[in-house]
Amino acid sequence: MTIALTGNQQDLAEAVAGFTARHAPIAATRAAFDELAAGQPQPSWHALVRQGFHALHLPESAGGDGAGLVELAVVLEQAAFGLFPGPLLPTVLAGQLIAEHAPAALAGRLLPRLVAGVTAASAVTAAGLRAVRSGDGWRVSGKSAPVLGGAGAQILILGAQADDRTVWFAADTAAAATDDNAAAATDDNAAWIRASIEVVQAEPVDLTRDVARLILHDLAVPDEQVLDVDQDRVRDLAAALFAAEAAGVARWCQRAGLEYAKVREQFGQAIGSFQAIKHKCARLFARSQLITAAAWDAAVAHGQNPGQFALAAAAAASALPAATDLGLETVTLFGGIGYTWEHDVHLYWRRATSLQALLGPAAAWPRRVAELSRATERRHDLRLDGEPDGLRAWVTETLAEAAAMAPDKQRRFLAERGLAAPHYPRPYGIEASPAAQVVILQEFERAGLAQPSTTVGEWALPTILAHGTEEQREAFVGPTLRGDLVWCQLFSEPGAGSDLASLRTRAEKADGGWRLDGQKVWTSQAAEADWAICLARTDPAAPKHKGISYFLIDMHSPGVEVRPLREANGGYLFNEVFLTGVFVPDDRLVGTPGDGWRLARTTLGNERVNIATGMGRRQVRPVDYLPALDDQASPEALAQMMTECGAITADLLAFTAMSQRLLLRQIAGLQQGPEASVLKVVAAWNATRLQQAALSWQGPDAAIIDGTNGAASQRYLSLPPTLIGGGTLEIQLNVIAERVLGLPR
Repeated sequence: MTIALTGNQQDLAEAVAGFTARHAPIAATRAAFDELAAGQPQPSWHALVRQGFHALHLPESAGGDGAGLVELAVVLEQAAFGLFPGPLLPTVLAGQLIAEHAPAALAGRLLPRLVAGVTAASAVTAAGLRAVRSGDGWRVSGKSAPVLGGAGAQILILGAQADDRTVWFAADTAAAATDDNAAAATDDNAAWIRASIEVVQAEPVDLTRDVARLILHDLAVPDEQVLDVDQDRVRDLAAALFAAEAAGVARWCQRAGLEYAKVREQFGQAIGSFQAIKHKCARLFARSQLITAAAWDAAVAHGQNPGQFALAAAAAASALPAATDLGLETVTLFGGIGYTWEHDVHLYWRRATSLQALLGPAAAWPRRVAELSRATERRHDLRLDGEPDGLRAWVTETLAEAAAMAPDKQRRFLAERGLAAPHYPRPYGIEASPAAQVVILQEFERAGLAQPSTTVGEWALPTILAHGTEEQREAFVGPTLRGDLVWCQLFSEPGAGSDLASLRTRAEKADGGWRLDGQKVWTSQAAEADWAICLARTDPAAPKHKGISYFLIDMHSPGVEVRPLREANGGYLFNEVFLTGVFVPDDRLVGTPGDGWRLARTTLGNERVNIATGMGRRQVRPVDYLPALDDQASPEALAQMMTECGAITADLLAFTAMSQRLLLRQIAGLQQGPEASVLKVVAAWNATRLQQAALSWQGPDAAIIDGTNGAASQRYLSLPPTLIGGGTLEIQLNVIAERVLGLPR
């Protein structure tokens, strides 16, 4: 998965990838390490300027293309994937700040020069520089923090701390003018700036571009060179752009490690066949997907209000340490060869490390996420180009009528109008496209109503609709949607959980139907259910994935015994179900005998997506656990909690962004990727981290299960169903490794 989502963005990504491969091969970059560290532009930079990728985001009035931050993020991600060297990132960051926040006259002078290829750089912190008011401007002195691209930049964006504010300003060290008098004045000014700014070149961690500290000696900064921006906004923009590069670095590392695992042999077989390596590759893949989703979300949020952008950007910055860790994991995946100077993996690892360091202390960003999430909830502005005519008005009117009804009548009313499952074919739904479904969900939310759910029916009905007879559809789909029927699922057995094809429940042919004998386990809603979907073996001699059939069982039939299972949390969510000579008529077999495994995949596919996405329900946010703790915790403990809370929140936001991208792909009719399995893995990670953290935040109070404090313990003890349902984490990692990444079984 890349940041590029739409067709135009994907075309742009391919163009940048091809350009980077042609003009910036890594061998040429290695040969220019010394020149790059000194800030000397390479032929690849001049070629990039001719292509115009560096000015994609700048306004058309200045000669740019007027594209948005998402398109710029696509460029940066693809360039980083190819380890494009030189001043691209610092130049586009400075250009974005000038375009957004510089006075019109200043922007009018500087932006055309950036389009022409002048290099630029921007600090991301005002630390080290001090500004003092002087006449119609400021005097700035001090030593800056390291500035990416500072050694070779001709235009600098710097920040300095004044008594009551942070002053951000532009310094043009190589100004140009259009007439002789202006040229003389401008040259004098440029000479004064150069004399007042001492560039101290440093040895960079990232060998492909320069880093410098800037020492300012009483630099005069007139007001017309001051930008209307504060430090938070500067850092948010830097975070969004740095995250885009980190996504490209992470993707390269993940792919390189994967390809190595496929060809490197030990003990006579590819190391990718070892489960430990499979799981590592799958985890790295899932983590790289999260980093990309976070970077995409930050770029998208730039087009929303400042609060939304600040939250998404901080979350994206919080993902940078994961890119650094992914680089290290890839080095170790390669083994000794990955730690040699000649191997390229350390160059990507170095770039990720540099990006993380330049954005400042890693813990500061999660704390910012936690603080922002207290006041702001991430919202996505979903713009629908293909909204069906008249649909929204009809849904609004229908829901207004439903809102006045009692709950039982309301459900029947909505089902009869196709709004309980609008994506189902008529007469059960309205054959709603993905875009139409979004419209309907938006109107349910606006009306303050919950769209009806059939719980296990969400998994059973698609199979009946796709593979059942017309009589089965008539008997079950409508009544279930109206709330007249409740379903459970009889799949898992004591010896057949993740290995479902090993089930032993037998179905023997009888007059007019089948006799079922066996035991099922981990069945939710069994005591309340009217009907069950059940897998049973009808041909014991067939291979285990064959000879399985798919039955619909009346849970009130003689021979069905339900025994509640008490779980570790004290509850009774699950049951074991014993089937003893249970008769199932022929017309309650779905499909044909032996067709059960193929049909079950329809059910399991729906289960995995639903569990991973939470079926659209609002999830508890980590910050929801903190308000009650503010008065109890010490400042040090609270700071640690906020850091942990923010890190978990950032991962949850990336998960939401990944789900949003999946939805957008569905709406656009694009080919689906591996999102379902990846979302399940990420959901398990997030749920575990959140409940473990919430438990630790409670301290000794978590030893008691009562009242508010006991809720954290109860939620933690209730984790296993989330981690097991729809396939355990380890099974999902195997699915990703083998079916998505192509590693050998």
